Amino acid sequence: MSASVPSELIDFIKKHQKFIVVGHREPDGDCIGSQLALAGALKRLGKDAIVCSAGPFKRREISPYRDRFFNVIGDKERADACVIMVDCSTPYRIGNIADSLKGLPTAIVDHHAIGNHNDSSTDAPVFLDPLAPSVTFMILFLIQALGLEPTEEEVKLLFFGLCTDTGFFRHIDSTGAETFSVASYMIQHGASPKEVFHAMNGGKSLASCHLLGLLLARAKAYFGGKLVITVEEYHETQHFGLENRDSDTLYQLLQAIKGVKAIVVIRQETLKNCTVGLRSQDKINVAEIAARFGGGGHKNAAGLSIDGTIEEVTPKILKAFADFHRLEH
Repeated sequence: MSASVPSELIDFIKKHQKFIVVGHREPDGDCIGSQLALAGALKRLGKDAIVCSAGPFKRREISPYRDRFFNVIGDKERADACVIMVDCSTPYRIGNIADSLKGLPTAIVDHHAIGNHNDSSTDAPVFLDPLAPSVTFMILFLIQALGLEPTEEEVKLLFFGLCTDTGFFRHIDSTGAETFSVASYMIQHGASPKEVFHAMNGGKSLASCHLLGLLLARAKAYFGGKLVITVEEYHETQHFGLENRDSDTLYQLLQAIKGVKAIVVIRQETLKNCTVGLRSQDKINVAEIAARFGGGGHKNAAGLSIDGTIEEVTPKILKAFADFHRLEH
């Protein structure tokens, strides 16, 4: 592993008794898998631990976990508590529950290189590894550094997160031998690739296929075919809802186009706001582009939220790609 577990984080956990384990809004499998597995380990250490999330949990693969999360933190939960923030490092990424966590001692476990880790409310012990394939990968090492081995349930959660953030390992390159070693450990201890693949890719609705068809049909190529952008209109967002989005399949299909180096999906979430998903092949660092607009993520997978309509946002995204000169090589 490229970064060892900081002793300051171990001391932080040993020192405190009550923990709120929080992740980013619009959680994915890596986020919730990290939260639930870490909370489980903390409880086995005799600690008090709850998980909280602003949601929403409408993604098909994570919706079964919704009821295990707090979405409001009151005085009872805050009393004598500290926070471990996973899969993000800045309060604004937490969403509308961030204010209720202000002033609490905070630690961070994250693998996103972009972002100001000093934005937290305290001098936080930070476990940061931008080379880690997922935060669940890091949580496994943290659990072991605390003198434990994960339970079968925790292993399944950790493997779920690892598969989510690696696109079921299709994003792993020749430097990823350790990722497969960790995956092998998880499988030996109860994780099932078959079950996780079905959770991530099965159970789709006919409506999700209809929406996917619409987005594919209106995809447009720029910079000689090196950038592809497609959009989801507001009325489609309202009609199909979050539960019928199949973003992973959409990205896969668009990235399979010959010559494509980057993908952008712009969605009109409200009449005045868009979300933008960015994916790239190899050299283009879409996290840097997302950071221009207050977003972030990984080198090859990032996102942002921006005020405006699709017609207003699209030229800004195009200019950002043009300014970076990444598509000319």
